[in-house]
Parts: sequence; C-alpha cells; structure tokens
Amino acid sequence: MVATPSTSSSISCRLKKVPQHPTSDFAAGSSETRQRNADSFTHAPRASTESIKPALFTCRPCIDMAVLKLTSAFLLSSVLHLSHAQTSSGGNNTVLTACQSIASVISSASGVFYPGSSNYTADISHWANSSTENAVCSVEPGTAKDVGAILQILGKSRTPFGVKGGGHSPNPGFSSTTGVEISMTRFSEVVYNESSQTADIGPGLVWDDVYAALEAQGVNVVGGRVSGVGVAGFTLGGGLSYLSNQHGLTIDNIQSYELVFPNGTVATVTSADEDLWFGLRGGFNNFGIVTKFTLKAFQQTQIWGGGITIPSSSIDAAIDALVAYQANMSDPKASILAEFAYFAGEVSLGVGLFYDASTPPSGVFDVLFAIPGANASVETTTMLSLILSQSGVPAPSNTLLHAAPVTTFSKAVLNSMLNETQFWGDRLSPESLVTIINVADVFLPSMFSHGSSSAYPPDRSITIEPINLLFGWTDPTATGRMHDAMVQSANQMKAVAVADGQDVANAAIYSNYALGDVPLEAVYGGNVERLHELKKRYDPDNVMGLAGGFKF
Repeated sequence: MVATPSTSSSISCRLKKVPQHPTSDFAAGSSETRQRNADSFTHAPRASTESIKPALFTCRPCIDMAVLKLTSAFLLSSVLHLSHAQTSSGGNNTVLTACQSIASVISSASGVFYPGSSNYTADISHWANSSTENAVCSVEPGTAKDVGAILQILGKSRTPFGVKGGGHSPNPGFSSTTGVEISMTRFSEVVYNESSQTADIGPGLVWDDVYAALEAQGVNVVGGRVSGVGVAGFTLGGGLSYLSNQHGLTIDNIQSYELVFPNGTVATVTSADEDLWFGLRGGFNNFGIVTKFTLKAFQQTQIWGGGITIPSSSIDAAIDALVAYQANMSDPKASILAEFAYFAGEVSLGVGLFYDASTPPSGVFDVLFAIPGANASVETTTMLSLILSQSGVPAPSNTLLHAAPVTTFSKAVLNSMLNETQFWGDRLSPESLVTIINVADVFLPSMFSHGSSSAYPPDRSITIEPINLLFGWTDPTATGRMHDAMVQSANQMKAVAVADGQDVANAAIYSNYALGDVPLEAVYGGNVERLHELKKRYDPDNVMGLAGGFKF
C-alpha cells in the first residue's frame, strides 16, 4: 500500500469465496427457423399475480448484472482469441516446477497452495462453473513486487496461468487455468484519500466490500450493481453502474492504475500515458496485472431503490409504460432496468428502480407505479443494503451470459425481449429445466459522453444499451444447444432493433456481458488494430497471452 495523507482512512476487506461445481462439455446442437412477430405473438398462459415472484429479487442477472447462483459448462474448446491452455501430464510437471520456482522467490506476504488446501479451493473457485478449473497450484501474491516476480517466472517458462479477481467471469478460461492460478485475494484494501477525493481499491475485492468500507466515510464510487461481482474484471471491462447516468462507466472514473508489466516492472499509469491509458480502459488483462485501482470518490447520502413486480395480465401495459418512461427520462440520478424471466413455464416481468437520493422527486417513476396491479417494494436505504438485497437463489447448475446492443428499448425491442424469453423457454424446457432471462439495461443517451476515447466502447458518439441475456439449465449435455440458442436469440433481438430503425447493425457488444467466443471486432470494433499494436509494444513476448480472456 502506498503512503496516504494523514487524513486518509484505511479499511481492509477480504474477498468472499464461492464454492466450485462440476463441469461438462457438449457439442453444439442444431437450431430451427421460426416466425416471431412482436405484434402477433400469442402469450402463453401465466400464473396469477400472487404466484409471480418479484423477478428483481429472485433471479436478476449479473456481472455486472443480477445474480443467479448458476454455473456454466465449458463452451467451445478452440477459440482463436481465447487463450485457454490445457496441460498434459508432462505439462503438469513443467507447471509444478514453475509453482516451486515461484515459492522460492516470493516474499512472506505471498503464498503458494496446492490441491487439498482450503486456500487452493477458494483460489480456483468461481461464480460460474465454466470458470472453475483445476490448476496445478494457486498463488496469492501480497505485493506488486511479488506479482512481477511471478510474471517473470511464468513468462520465461511459458507456463499457462489465470488471474482471478472476484471470480465472476462466466466465460471458460477467462480467469481460470489448468496451470498456475493467480488469486488477487490479498489485494483487499480500500483507502479513501480525503484530500484528493479518491479511493484506492484492491483488485481482490467484490463491490459489496468496497461499498461497506466507503459507506463509513460517506462517499462512494461508480461500481457494480449486484452482490458478489468482483472489482477487477468489472472495472477492466468497462463497468455499468447505478451511477453511470451521472458519471459514466467505471473506467471513466479511473484516476490511475498500479500496473505490473509482463517484464515484472511496476508503474503507475495515468492519463498522461495516452496509449496505455486507452488500452487499459476496457482492455482487460492484455498489458499486465493491475494491483490497485484509484477511482474518483463522490459524496454519498442514503439512496432509494427496490423493485416493481408486474402481474402477468399487465405485461403489455408495462411495456407501454417503459417506453413512456424512456421518452421522458432526463434525471441522471434515476436508473432502471427491466427483467423478463422464464422459469417453470411462466414469464414474469420485474422492474428495478434506483434513485441517488433518499427520496426521488415527484413524477420520476410515476408512469411505472401506474401500471395496473404493479406491486412496488421500495425503500430509503444504503447502496450496500440495496446490493445485498439482490442476492440470487438456487437455480439450474449451468449458465451462459451474452448481450445484444440497442440504442433504445422501443416497444418493438421490448416485445422482442418478451417473445424471445417465452419462445426459448418453451422450446428448450422439454430438454432441460431452464431459466431464460432478458434484461433491459436502460441508460440516458448521454451516458458514454462522460469519458474519453478508450478500448471499449469503440464508438462514444452514440450510447449503446445492452440487452443482457442469461440462460440457465440443469442438463450438462445441453450446453451446445443452449449456446446456439442464446446466439440466435441475441441476433434476433438485434435484428428487431435494426428493423426498428436503430443504428446497431455493427454496434459493439458490451465487453463484460459478451460470450467468450465472439470475434474481437464484435467488442472492440475499429480499435482492434490499435490494440494489437499496443499489445506488441507493452508485451512483446506475449506473456499475458498465456492467460485467458479476449486477447489482442
């Protein structure tokens, strides 16, 4: 930890661990062509109002999205831009040698662990089954210098590795490995710097812990909306927040990074380093390992939030209300999301509400409260309490996440979301118990204007709002079919948006929601060539290519 002014407050937090689950593979299944017209779609019978649980609080998707305690099977085993190295028994011996070499050079602030130890189990465990692999060893570095020593050993020996922050990536191999798992759990401090109005945040934390630490200081940062989401991947990928209408993405509020380069050197990266600053904001782990994020801190009072449960008979009226809300939304302190969820044959709709004050002004959410039969559960609370209230419930044991880009949630798009939820729920449920969720992440058109040019988004001239898709299922042999269905569904909703006049035919997919096998261009657009050049400059030996993720 760097020295801070005497007015600073330092609070240490520990990462919450998530148990691991078994994994499975399945080859991609066939798809079918179907007609889905938003105007002619016939709603399947739904349960009575009383039987529909608030979707917001029962199965709201995450990463930076709502949490279902779902786990994923491995997706495609060969993806050009995904480094997901597998080791043979001979390779395991090489990895073991690297583990032993690391143990011999790191300081007492760090540790190396092997299968059978509680540290190892916690270090390799991820929120999603698709991101849990059996590493030969795990390493918990405690200093940036030790991170540098670890990277030098891994680079020289060409040992595959993973870097895990909060462990919330659902994509296989993005933060896991069969080589050396680097768990950032010991980088777990939050330091509020009153003089600079910034907060230093460790990459081993989840946002719950950050909010708990900063709440005592009366400040907050632009962070995650869901319990259990990690700081590291969320921030390196972009970061959609309840505060994004006011302040932009989380990357738009970074003041500096403490970065360990692949050659082992440690540096503080600021906006003065124009190229690297560009690459780090949205570029994940391509340029090294971040050991500290310094973010702008904002004064934080109590907030107001909760959700509205919509009866099945009023879903069409709710869609009209959501369209009307967007037509008049202008208050940057207000934020909403709408979730269509399919489970056990029924589609439900829940609307999440947030306002950055103890009480919203009259009229902000009135059109939503006026939905016939709407059941609101809202209160004045704290950011931490709101996040903790949105924990998930037990759900199917496999999961995938994806996104479709839109510029506005028009009636056609919202109807398409409803149709897709019902269609794929009905289509896939005979094969496996399924949960299908489509979430509208509604933001002001000005949201991208709060930041400067960055790896993501590749185009800030227009704000892209993601439809966040989540598929959960119980039968591990259905993984390929579920993957194909999710891709088809995302493409269908995007096609509806294009037909509705929205300029999203070539729009970027939100990096933190994207399936792991999408082309780089689908996330980074015209920035790919520049990112390739930056990668060559800062990691000429491609050390970070030994780790997973979207690789430049």
